Amino acid sequence: MPRLKKKRCCRLLPNEKGFKLMGVKGQGLEKVELSPDEFEVIRLCDYEGKNQIEAAEIMQISRGTIQRIMKSARYKIVDAFLNDKIIIIKNTEEGKK
Repeated sequence: MPRLKKKRCCRLLPNEKGFKLMGVKGQGLEKVELSPDEFEVIRLCDYEGKNQIEAAEIMQISRGTIQRIMKSARYKIVDAFLNDKIIIIKNTEEGKK
């Protein structure tokens, strides 16, 4: 049995956000969902320029977990760009900062 997911410190967006490629109709497109922790890791490391150790301290999780989450998030983002999918950033109460 896997252990329980550790609570993570993530910012919440005011609403669920969605992004799609310009010039592509949104109806019928597949969706790729980024979890709040995936969005937070991308924001901290890629947007704010923090290293994985700093991001891990802010989110109160291990550096290895940051690396795993980042790999997953980047894969989803590139998949959406290459395969004309909509990126949805989920906004849940879990992980609220």
